[in-house]
Amino acid sequence: MITPVIEVTEETVLNCDDLLKQVHAIGKDVLAENAADVDRDARFPAEAMAALAQAKLLSAYVPAEYGGMGLNILQIAKICEALGQYCGSSAMIYAMHCIQVACVVHHAQDSAYFRQYLRRLVEEQRLMASATTEIGTGGDLTSSICAVEMEMDAFTLTKKAPVISYGEYADDILVTCRRSADAQASDQVQVLVRRGEYQAEPLSTWDTMGFRGTCSSGFTLTAIGAADQVLPTPFSEILSQTMHPYSHIVWGALWSGIAADAVNRARAFVRAEARKTPGETPICAIRLAEVDQVLQEMRHNVLCLTREYQDLLNAGCPDLFHGFGFSIRTNNLKVSCSQRIVQIVGGALLICGISGYRNDSKFSLSRHLRDSYGAALMVNNDRITKLNATMLMAHKEGF
Repeated sequence: MITPVIEVTEETVLNCDDLLKQVHAIGKDVLAENAADVDRDARFPAEAMAALAQAKLLSAYVPAEYGGMGLNILQIAKICEALGQYCGSSAMIYAMHCIQVACVVHHAQDSAYFRQYLRRLVEEQRLMASATTEIGTGGDLTSSICAVEMEMDAFTLTKKAPVISYGEYADDILVTCRRSADAQASDQVQVLVRRGEYQAEPLSTWDTMGFRGTCSSGFTLTAIGAADQVLPTPFSEILSQTMHPYSHIVWGALWSGIAADAVNRARAFVRAEARKTPGETPICAIRLAEVDQVLQEMRHNVLCLTREYQDLLNAGCPDLFHGFGFSIRTNNLKVSCSQRIVQIVGGALLICGISGYRNDSKFSLSRHLRDSYGAALMVNNDRITKLNATMLMAHKEGF
């Protein structure tokens, strides 16, 4: 069961301007200053996460009754887009943290343990990660090999995860696993494991083309804990009602931020070219108009699905998530955004030319381009498109 949320109007969203100004200030002063170094060394953006924690943004989605900001998904998406304009890796870490927070907020408030956990998250600004994929399942989130094994009021689990984004630096990890040793692969739960309660043995390193600062190495995760650390809602419901739509929305938003910064750099380049020939519009300005149009479409698509999702949350009816229509539209958003970001950044690179190609130029788009190609690989687009094709065959138009 998903916990109903307080309806937030568009007027409330617009009143978030002061917070967004603070986010942009952090972006300019902290994220942008360290983005090149984070990317070059594939290191965790510690300065960025410390600044976001100091601003209490790690508990932005936690309801006000627990001390959080009580923001809605529309506002979280705006924050993710803003952060994406300064450092893709930092924005991705923040977005993925918010996904885990949403899982607890939506599905665990009936638990005294998790109500107290939300208060602790606010007070300590704890960073949450997730261990969902597993070696041997081929990236299928709806299937687990790992099982949580109960003895009295305690659990143990061992999971071989090919990636745990920023896992080495997280305070807590939500682990997906089978409900018990004799449960079916699809009978899954999420378990919260806290630093000090688990051991993480490295399986792989993280030396990638893009999103290098997410430090998404693989680990064999071995954990112990109390039985009440298991979320009370089956993972199948958490996935359909929260993890799936929330992920694609905040990812699409931060990708929009990366694309927006690429367009801004292209715009600055065109202006510099225009100053060389006063009264004449440079040829490259035509491409600028084209990429700006695609960026507008990308942002519009993110906003439309975000509003739809917020409306479903406001309705407080989990049955609304069971139809194929919303899932198809959510998948379409992910695929289209991951394609558009490459188109936009590639177009901006053509505008800036060699200045965008250079790593030592203020117009450099190297990091943006490398990050953009990672978007299609986060839950591979081919897997998503195949799933959509299957659902479309059974989907009744209009639902």
